[in-house]
Amino acid sequence: MTTNRRNFIKSASALAALSLSEIDLMAATQQIKTEGKGVSPEDENYWNNVRQLFPLTKDWAYLNNGTMGPSPYPVIEATKKWMLDGDQFGNYGGWESTATKLAAFVGANEDEIALTHNVTDGINIACWGIPIKKGEEVILTTHEHVGNAFPWLCRERLDGIVVRAYTPGNTAEETLERIKALITNKTRAIATPHIPCTQGQIFPIKEICTLAREREIFSIIDGAHGPGMLSINLHDMGCDTYASCCHKWMLGPKGTGFLYVRKDFQETLQTYFVGGGSDNGKWNMASVPISTGDYAKSAHRYYGGTQALGLYKGVDAAIDFIETIGMTNIHNRIKHLGAYVQDGLLAIGDKIELITPTEDRSRCAVNGFRIKGVEYTKFYSLCAENKIRIRSVAENGLNSLRVSTHIYNNKAEIDKLLVLVKSVV
Repeated sequence: MTTNRRNFIKSASALAALSLSEIDLMAATQQIKTEGKGVSPEDENYWNNVRQLFPLTKDWAYLNNGTMGPSPYPVIEATKKWMLDGDQFGNYGGWESTATKLAAFVGANEDEIALTHNVTDGINIACWGIPIKKGEEVILTTHEHVGNAFPWLCRERLDGIVVRAYTPGNTAEETLERIKALITNKTRAIATPHIPCTQGQIFPIKEICTLAREREIFSIIDGAHGPGMLSINLHDMGCDTYASCCHKWMLGPKGTGFLYVRKDFQETLQTYFVGGGSDNGKWNMASVPISTGDYAKSAHRYYGGTQALGLYKGVDAAIDFIETIGMTNIHNRIKHLGAYVQDGLLAIGDKIELITPTEDRSRCAVNGFRIKGVEYTKFYSLCAENKIRIRSVAENGLNSLRVSTHIYNNKAEIDKLLVLVKSVV
């Protein structure tokens, strides 16, 4: 599929100069609509047109989507529109429908989706809600983000559970075997990332969840980097919970996320943070005796109170934007760019220590690496001096670097990074 770049620019090139109210986003977005057709991951004309719908400055090469995915203009405009709607007319509610949209996007039912503000919200709900006793064990990795590590470490400190950790293998099978080796008769949960933030390795998550179910172990998944990078079907995955956010690969507003809780697991996972909407409406402080009511018969039991309508309407718009391009097209493009980064690093020579596996099923859009003889924070600073945005990885003493690319990136930006790497080896 190809598009006319000159015509596209008529509706999109002035985005940075005009206010959003003056922009015909519909016309610009229409030109990237695929109607379900495939787009080559190497069709630079098409992907450059996609880039025009992002406000990213062209002065910087932004290669850090794993931290924050910049939102395209349609998402920004939807967020603004619905925030303004509430302030103009005083309307209340409306965010609940986002759970329906998210459910369809990730292969779940609406009553299995709780709205959250980030991945950490969802992980904490799952961590503190599962029934686990002093001395019982939870399996994590040595590549955790603080958002998945610290809740469990906090519960270890307060409740006396035992946290055990494995280092991911170089292949999916090796990773699975390392998990199996840690399981004992005291193991109650495998709390693993779908894709670690450190180096972007895609874990064999369906096999991990199957293993957990067979051993009667809870599967509590940190899904920060799944939706928007991969096509997700949580029912097929078979996990008990899956916490994710909308501000990374989904390109949604910052401060939005969701927690999937499998329907028949909701009576097992205790909720603690409750409020308006998380109840069944039958509590009554004036009754004698006082009526406590009960929890909502859905994942709404895990969140309550007023939410930011504009932000969640922005999530709706982000899903629409993804579906305009097609999730398969997006996955193919970012995997193509990820492979370009990986192959470029490996071609530099033995001074590069690649941390991300080269196995095809285990890699996609994120690459972690070290430059032998070069202190990682110094190279990170060198990148910033040259207007290249990457991430330094200090977690768990890994002391490495991370590059993560999305659909708004191109090979020229990656080449700029590779030239800088070559300059220091």
